[in-house]
Amino acid sequence: MKSFNIPEYYRSTIISPLKELRRKRDKLKRDFTPTVLDFGPVRFLIARHFGFCYGVENAIEIAYKAIAENTGKRIFLLSEMIHNPDVNRDLQERGVQFIMETSGKQIIPWTELTTDDVVVIPAFGTTIEIQQRLADIGLNVEQYDTTCPFVEKVWNKATQIGQKDYTVVVHGKPSHEETRATFSHSKASAPTVVVKDMAQAQRLATYLTGESTKEAFYAEFNGQFSPGFDPERDLQRIGVVNQTTMLASDTQQIADFLKTVMIRHYRLLPDEVDSRFANTRDTLCYATNDNQDSTYALLTNPADFAIVAGGYNSSNTLHIVELCEEKLPTYFIETEQKILSRELIRHFNLHSKQEVVTENFLPDQNPVTVLLTCGASCPDAVVEGILLKIVSFFADARPIDAVMAEVEQQFAS
Repeated sequence: MKSFNIPEYYRSTIISPLKELRRKRDKLKRDFTPTVLDFGPVRFLIARHFGFCYGVENAIEIAYKAIAENTGKRIFLLSEMIHNPDVNRDLQERGVQFIMETSGKQIIPWTELTTDDVVVIPAFGTTIEIQQRLADIGLNVEQYDTTCPFVEKVWNKATQIGQKDYTVVVHGKPSHEETRATFSHSKASAPTVVVKDMAQAQRLATYLTGESTKEAFYAEFNGQFSPGFDPERDLQRIGVVNQTTMLASDTQQIADFLKTVMIRHYRLLPDEVDSRFANTRDTLCYATNDNQDSTYALLTNPADFAIVAGGYNSSNTLHIVELCEEKLPTYFIETEQKILSRELIRHFNLHSKQEVVTENFLPDQNPVTVLLTCGASCPDAVVEGILLKIVSFFADARPIDAVMAEVEQQFAS
């Protein structure tokens, strides 16, 4: 796999070598068991896959290249490069300005941009409409386009099935940058509708079968369908693609459900399914799949609590948190600075959508076992900081060099 040139301060002297050890030992990615770091009074079970993926490292490399190559010029990002506060903060401190918020709300008017400016397209990609607006200003939108290749793969699949007269159903969060971009690219070649979850997919099915009226569809899916969309006409042949950071299992369940509805409604024989439902399984992102499968494997191990690191607006990280919360106490934090003391941790609550402080998160026992992972946009250095912060609360913890040597010996054998 390609090696990217990203700032060293995103790397880790502990986590990055561990990842490389696992990669060399398991190049085909068949072993999803966690890595165990045993410090004596505290043990960490670290997920097999986590952290920066191909698309994120590619985006970071291009963004810092844009800064290095354009001294003295104004450099803009359409919105957050990735959903990680450390990366976005560092870019802003280097003079990069955001044109929009992640919601799409304009911060800097288009009229303030000139042909001398540099605009970086974030990893989520952008809409065709924004690409054209930038081109009309005279900006080169391709020079620093960091759109993830796996997002572009979804766009290409949507175009392919659209050209075969299928309607595209996008499983994603309607307000998310990636889904907005995918919707824009998809509707250019096919009728398109967005469903955010299984509940909406089930409602969509009632329009597919004619159980619900066209008028009700327009009200219920307002803002989630392409211009001119006619549910009576456009739901006769469909294919499902996804926002790449959604739970792969959720996307597959939605696709399987809609496929079953099609089979029953049209009484299709096995060799007739393709006449109504397109095969789009290959649009699922490998990194999202690997991280989620690693989380499932991580959760088969007994532990006292889990810590998940990442940006609070990171979709793929939110899904990892959801998986962990089903099994044990889980603390979702941006950095080690959220661990206030041995007794207190400030973490993000998915349900209230705000930070809360939990007391006595470290149980008074020996040993304490911690599950540790993070999202695809979280630097290794953040995971290392969290690990070392917790280890520092145990005076009799084994030295990090001894623990690392033990792990290296294990994976070298």
